[in-house]
Amino acid sequence: MEPPAPALASRYYFLCLFLFSVISLLSPVTSSDAEALLKLKSSIDPLNSLPWREGSDFCKWRGIKECKNGRVTKLVLEHLKLSGTLDGKTLNQLDQLRVLSFKGNSISGPIPNLSGLINLKSLFLNNNNFSGNFPDSIASLHRLKVIVLAENQISGPIPISLLKLNRLYLLYLQDNSFIGTIPPLNQTSLRFFNVSNNKLSGPIPLAPALIRFNTSSFSGNVALCGEQIQNLCNNTAFGPTAGPAYPTTPRSKAKSKRSKLIKIIAGSVGGFLLLCLICLLVLCLVCKNRGKKRDNVRIKGKGVVAGDNGGAGNGGNVGGGGGGMGGNNSGTQGGFSWEGEGLGTLVFLGAGDQQMSYSLEDLLKASAETLGRGTMGSTYKAVMESGFIVTVKRLKDARYPRLEEFRRHMELIGRLRHPNLVPLRAYFQAKEERLLVYDYFPNGSLFSLLHGTRTSGGGKPLHWTSCLKIAEDLATGLLYIHQNPGLTHGNLKSSNVLLGPDFESCLTDYCLTMFRDPDLIEEPSATSLFYRAPESRDLRKPSTQQADVYSFGVLLLELLTGKTPFQDLVLEHGSDIPRWVRSVREEETESGDEPNSGNEAAEEKLQALVNVAMACVSLAPDNRPTTREVLKMIRDARAEAQASSNSSDHSPGRWSDTVQSLPREEHLSI
Repeated sequence: MEPPAPALASRYYFLCLFLFSVISLLSPVTSSDAEALLKLKSSIDPLNSLPWREGSDFCKWRGIKECKNGRVTKLVLEHLKLSGTLDGKTLNQLDQLRVLSFKGNSISGPIPNLSGLINLKSLFLNNNNFSGNFPDSIASLHRLKVIVLAENQISGPIPISLLKLNRLYLLYLQDNSFIGTIPPLNQTSLRFFNVSNNKLSGPIPLAPALIRFNTSSFSGNVALCGEQIQNLCNNTAFGPTAGPAYPTTPRSKAKSKRSKLIKIIAGSVGGFLLLCLICLLVLCLVCKNRGKKRDNVRIKGKGVVAGDNGGAGNGGNVGGGGGGMGGNNSGTQGGFSWEGEGLGTLVFLGAGDQQMSYSLEDLLKASAETLGRGTMGSTYKAVMESGFIVTVKRLKDARYPRLEEFRRHMELIGRLRHPNLVPLRAYFQAKEERLLVYDYFPNGSLFSLLHGTRTSGGGKPLHWTSCLKIAEDLATGLLYIHQNPGLTHGNLKSSNVLLGPDFESCLTDYCLTMFRDPDLIEEPSATSLFYRAPESRDLRKPSTQQADVYSFGVLLLELLTGKTPFQDLVLEHGSDIPRWVRSVREEETESGDEPNSGNEAAEEKLQALVNVAMACVSLAPDNRPTTREVLKMIRDARAEAQASSNSSDHSPGRWSDTVQSLPREEHLSI
């Protein structure tokens, strides 16, 4: 008896499906990404610098930094002598790209339409021969955070459509031929900006996003003016002016001279009268003040922030914002109450850095929330009536050092600008008060990332990729400080490392140890003490760069183990530190929360970092490596680890794709 027709059809269907599956498995794997890459190579690689071969695994090709689910997500083709022009249609087929870099080649022609790269976060086309206008298609990539088009031949205006990129973090357009005005960029996420050496003109917008940048971001544009470059604009210089429609006659020239003379005389008389009026007003004010008692002026906000006696912490503070290990983080609310003999001055540091964003009056009226208390003073989150947020550090010793020495040191610290440092924006000084103003970092501190709300300091070790990334960030920032003669951090610990908008690690509370009055020094907490090198645990001794290296080593051990140094880790574990690190991480494995995501080779990748930590915590200062040597060791370890890993090694969701594997820029590092 023959089977029913439907059953027979079903058998044929499954048989065909099985045969199709077998054929698919036996056939060579093809990918639209592989085809697009080979087509891209044919248009820009005349010297055959890219050893890409059809039929091989394209995810292992040179320059393919990451693949996910069989799609290319990071394409980095730098310094490969590539030339020719880019084909937008081919590039747009790689629609899963997060990072795209052609840095340091000789690619020419206009930048193509890239609107198909809807997932792109970082674009590096710098140091090529691109020409034409800034493509509007870039502004349609709503996930884009980093745009680097520097050192090309791009012309035309900078499009105002860039305002649509609400995640924009870095924009480098220097060394091109851009014309016109700078658009009023208003993205609060914008942290790095450079349009120097172009042909831009007109006033620099006073948008909050642009006010933070100094002269170096705008230099080489002779027709630019504005607060940021300390070149005030002439209100009529950039407006339409009507010129004469006929040649000027000698008679009209004579009239013009008489008119100018009259104006000069009138202006001089008016200026003299104004000067007399000002002198009269000053005299009245002096007489009025003499009639009052010469008491201290008390400046009051909406309330009073609790003094340093209340809710003492355990030594952690949050110099630049965010949560930290500072003991009492209960969020004490109020307004600042600052006392001094006469009104002090709020001094902004850097050329125009946020100078127009707020005034002393705005700061005095701000509501305040306690973030932490430590050996140097208390730290507050200050929210102004405009909604602008800064972090204010109130120094304990308001009379030490002397006024002029304090001012000079503030000017020195205020010039330090680096992606891995929390910038000091301003300081306030009166007789009884000293305040430091920093950017606010809402993502908290490295301490809070490691330990959360645990007061015991028993956190969880991070994935190896995160350990290496954080270590490189910190070493880069520390080297930048140490390159300035005589400067040290002096208080390096996990609560003094803040997490930026893309979770990059930034040092705060740096270069402040000279503000400790040696006659009023208190004993540090246990945790603060054991970050310090043995030779620096007496706080009366000056901080040294070798002591900073020791603290860095202790911080590395905290990263690797999740353990806060409540005791001297070096004396306790000595030469057994590597075994101790392994045992701590193995405990996490047994508890079912493996920091290495099941990768058995991860501990080998971490061994290099353990070796760096061991070198840093040498008891003899002269045996410790320099900061530059530390950074080189970490970068070598990270490069080797990434070269031997695959995409499954990356810590899921811990760090932004943009930050974790960005091609390195000279101006973003030492």
